[in-house]
Amino acid sequence: MLAGCEDRLSALHPAGPAAALIATLWWVMLAGAAAILVLVLVLLALAFRRGGGPSAGDSRGEAVWIKGLGLGFTMTVLAALTAWGLWIGERLLPRPGPGVVAVEAQGRQWAWRFTYPDAPGRVTEGALHIPAGRPVDVRITSADVIHSFWVPRLAGKLDAIPGHVNVLRIQAWAPGEYAGLGAEFNGPGYRRHHFTVVAHDAAAWDAFLAGETP
Repeated sequence: MLAGCEDRLSALHPAGPAAALIATLWWVMLAGAAAILVLVLVLLALAFRRGGGPSAGDSRGEAVWIKGLGLGFTMTVLAALTAWGLWIGERLLPRPGPGVVAVEAQGRQWAWRFTYPDAPGRVTEGALHIPAGRPVDVRITSADVIHSFWVPRLAGKLDAIPGHVNVLRIQAWAPGEYAGLGAEFNGPGYRRHHFTVVAHDAAAWDAFLAGETP
């Protein structure tokens, strides 16, 4: 239980706008699921409390509970959650915009390799460097099998597929280091398939692009 409070890989401790949207979606879905669960438990308790068979006068009450609450309430909550999820998903799309930085990530068994179009020839292994406070489009692919790129505190996860490029929008609110990992089993080295995202302030990012920092 104490391990669950550690926020290094927690999607519920967002450090960027995309992760904040996902965390909000999680809490909203939890509230909706809890509301449905409470209704089901109430109906179950009432069923156990009542003795004997149904009487003729019970049909109207049963219609209210079964149709109005059991079906109507549940379908309304699920429809609202679906609409909310679609709205969140649309906001997470990597749309073009000013100041967007592009980087490239290639997964393999069992490491991550990153390149930077703004710094040709610059390659890092196990550490993805990005500017803090700016949106970053990570172009994700794989050199061998299917992997999954995930930085829980910055964004959702996206598959790395051989021969295909998927684009994930991430952003860090503040400079710092954020843990990432390959979130899909890909063989016996899976446990060490992790990396770090290093978010720089403006000066440090310019220094990184210029090759002044490792």
